Amino acid sequence: MDEITSDPMRDEPGSPDCRLVIDAKRSLEDVLRLIADLPHTDHMRRQLLSVYNQLEGMHDLKRSGGANVSFRSADWSSSAKS
Repeated sequence: MDEITSDPMRDEPGSPDCRLVIDAKRSLEDVLRLIADLPHTDHMRRQLLSVYNQLEGMHDLKRSGGANVSFRSADWSSSAKS
């Protein structure tokens, strides 16, 4: 579990989208902790960590784009139309 470190200030939700992503990341952290000592779970842990990192990327996108980024649409695109 050394790959994931939590920073409480970084995890403060700024929007409903952020809240969902943060909750999903925390759930994955819980699962990763629970299976950490189980044998033969390396592949599962790598997959879960990959999903965690994808969620972190979504969270970074939301933080940098603010209100212009919404995960509520299928394409996660900016809400601003060109």
